[in-house]
Amino acid sequence: MARLAATGFTGAMTQTEMQTQTQAQTAAGTTLVIGGRGKTGRRVVARLQDKGRPVRVGSRSGQPAFDWHEPAGWAAALDGVDRVYVTYHPDLSFPGATEQVGALAEAAVAAGARRLVLLSGRGEQAAQRAEEAVKATGADWTVVRASWFNQNFDEDFFLESVRAGEFALPTADAVEAFVDADDIADVVVAALEDDRHIGRTYELSGPRLLSFGDVAAELSKATGRQITYVPVSDADFRAVLREQGQHEDFADLFGLLLDGRNAHVVHGIEDVLGRPPRDFSAYVREAAATGVWDV
Repeated sequence: MARLAATGFTGAMTQTEMQTQTQAQTAAGTTLVIGGRGKTGRRVVARLQDKGRPVRVGSRSGQPAFDWHEPAGWAAALDGVDRVYVTYHPDLSFPGATEQVGALAEAAVAAGARRLVLLSGRGEQAAQRAEEAVKATGADWTVVRASWFNQNFDEDFFLESVRAGEFALPTADAVEAFVDADDIADVVVAALEDDRHIGRTYELSGPRLLSFGDVAAELSKATGRQITYVPVSDADFRAVLREQGQHEDFADLFGLLLDGRNAHVVHGIEDVLGRPPRDFSAYVREAAATGVWDV
C-alpha cells in the first residue's frame, strides 16, 4: 500500500474528482493510436471504442494512412486529433527512431494534440532519448516503459518456434519479468484519459521473474507438448536473423537481458490501476486454450 500512497492513488475518488474526470473524458476528441494494429495498439483501440471514444487507427492501412517513413502524410492523420498514443516499429533503439518520434511529437502538438503517451523500452537508453524528444515539445506527456511482452510467444516473434517445439536464443540463463499486453493497454488508456498521469513515467512488468527455461516449462505444461529452450551464441543468432531477412539490431535487445538491468520486478501497473499485473501462467493457459500453439 505504501507505493499506492506515494503516487496519490490511495482510495476511491471524491465526487468532485469523479465529476472532473468525467468532464475531461466527455470533452476528449479523437485519439490517434499509432501502431493501432499492433500488440498494444489494437488493444488500446478496442478499449477506447468500448468506451465510445472517437479513435483513429494510425497504420499504413488506416484511413487516412500513417507511415513513419512518409511524414508528408502525418498532417492528415493528425487532423482533428487531440491525443496520441505513440508506438514505434520496430523499436525505439533502432537508428533514426529518436528523430522520427521527435518530429511526430512536434507535428502533433502543432496540430493541437497536446496529450501524448509514448510506449518506451524499459532499460533502453536509446529509448530514453526518444522520451526526451517528446518532452521537449511541451506536450502533456506520459511515458510507459515496458520490456518483453507475454504475447511475443503467441502473436509473432516466437510463435513459430513454440509451434516447432524449440526456441533458440542468446539469453543464457537471464531472467525477465514478462509483462502482458492487456495490462499495458489498460495503463495506456488510463494515461490518455486521466490528467493525474500527465508528466509521469511508469515502468511496467509482470509479477515475477522468469528465465527462458522457465518459459519453456510453462509452455510445455500448458500445451501438453515438450517445448525446449536452447541457448545459442550472439553470433549464431545474428546469422539466423540475416538468413530470415530480419534486422540484426534485434539481437541487441537480448543484451538488455544478459546484463541484468531489468532483472527485477517494478510496480507501475499497481500504481496506475490499483491491481496486480497478470501472471505469465494465466496468459499461457488462456493462449493455449485458443489452439494457437496446436500442431
